[in-house]
Amino acid sequence: MFKDEHSVRFLNEKTELWKNTAVLADFIGRADEFDAIFYVGGHAPMFDLAVDRDSIKLITEFFEKGKIVGAVCHGPAALVNVRLPGGGHLLHGQPVTGFSNAEEESVKMTEAMPFELETELNRHSGGKYEKAAEPWGAHVAIGYGGRLLTGQNPASATPLGKELAKQLGVVSA
Repeated sequence: MFKDEHSVRFLNEKTELWKNTAVLADFIGRADEFDAIFYVGGHAPMFDLAVDRDSIKLITEFFEKGKIVGAVCHGPAALVNVRLPGGGHLLHGQPVTGFSNAEEESVKMTEAMPFELETELNRHSGGKYEKAAEPWGAHVAIGYGGRLLTGQNPASATPLGKELAKQLGVVSA
């Protein structure tokens, strides 16, 4: 059952971190304290973060303050209902990626999902959804000159992390 040594180590060594996680509402109005907001994957964002008012408000706030908004795998589900104060969709006209329909089907989870992430990201971006040439390949999409960073799947986590570090000025290009 617990074969992922990194996850097991995190579970055992970082108990206080995951047991005492703050709720999203605690961060509303505090975007100036951070450089970015980042959403990780797993299927949960498809069910909760996609419709969570606090999450949507945070993403809007961070973006409006000029901060980086990032997400990987199913994390971009948090972006599907984000509208900017002027009424336009955050993703409109911007390259974006997230777990592809083919990847979802390959793990036989399509029917369990409330929506197809690739389809919704493509719709809200106006056809700007991008993906790797083959399912499970790494792909990072960069929008708004580096302020919107998304990764397609688990293989995209490392290149996305490197791009985030580059955009934050932590590492050079």
